[in-house]
Amino acid sequence: MRLIGIVPKRFEDKDFTFEDIRADVERDTGVKVHAVNWFSRYRVHHRVAEKFRVGRTFLLGDAGHIHSPAGGQGMNTGMGDAVNLAWKLAAVLQERAHPRLLDSYEPERIAFAHVLINTTDKAFKFLTSTSPIAGFFRRHVMPNFMAAAMKTTIGAHTFFKTVSQIAIQYRKSAISVGNAGKIRGGDRLPYIVDDNSDNHAPLASLDWQVHVYGKTRTTFARALAMRGIPVHAFAWSDAAEKAGFTRNGAYLVRPDGYIALAAPRQSAGLFARYLAELRIKPRGSAIATPAAQTRPSTALAAIAG
Repeated sequence: MRLIGIVPKRFEDKDFTFEDIRADVERDTGVKVHAVNWFSRYRVHHRVAEKFRVGRTFLLGDAGHIHSPAGGQGMNTGMGDAVNLAWKLAAVLQERAHPRLLDSYEPERIAFAHVLINTTDKAFKFLTSTSPIAGFFRRHVMPNFMAAAMKTTIGAHTFFKTVSQIAIQYRKSAISVGNAGKIRGGDRLPYIVDDNSDNHAPLASLDWQVHVYGKTRTTFARALAMRGIPVHAFAWSDAAEKAGFTRNGAYLVRPDGYIALAAPRQSAGLFARYLAELRIKPRGSAIATPAAQTRPSTALAAIAG
């Protein structure tokens, strides 16, 4: 069990041990502490950098945002930053994408950072409040509510999506385009698995790809093949419909598993224009040139969460 709280005012400017505040902790939490494995004091900050990119310098992880440990989201957020930037940076340095692809890193990740900071700040203030009402809610209402909610499918799924951060979407990103069914450009590719297929299995390539749920037009697949973009066809099913896909629609998936372009019909021209505008090339079609390899290193600033 991990207990987080605010230092009692009488100890704010003093050194102290857990034994000095044991009575306060047990009284406020209603928990009897028998053993302490780790105890530390720290100052909580809720801050987001003004920018995540300036020229060739990028911020990610705790260098770009820092908040209380409420919710345990720090590590996941830093990893999300790293994944978002890594594939874009690699593509640009290896001349497999237009440099403006990197412009999408800051707006995609800083928007989520602001949401996270706001929610963790509110959660921390509530969880550490000395208000009798807040204390009653923490000790009696919240445990019972969470226990009941986690026994339901909706409650368990909601909690999982929130903590795992798979509910994050980049719909407002400049590189997110279109919609087909309930799915829009910028959404994470919904997960569908059955006895015959797993639509997330192709994501192991960590490269651009197109998904079709239903029948694939030969001319469409051929046009994308000429650009080195594989088309993965999945049989139409109730699961696909429930996930929000459009039958026979087409979805261009980014290397990080997010949908870049969603289209209700298989238009080779539409997909070709998107790929051309960002100069997208799959990994196998181009390698870094000597000129690209000898460019000055891009500066990254990150602090492990």
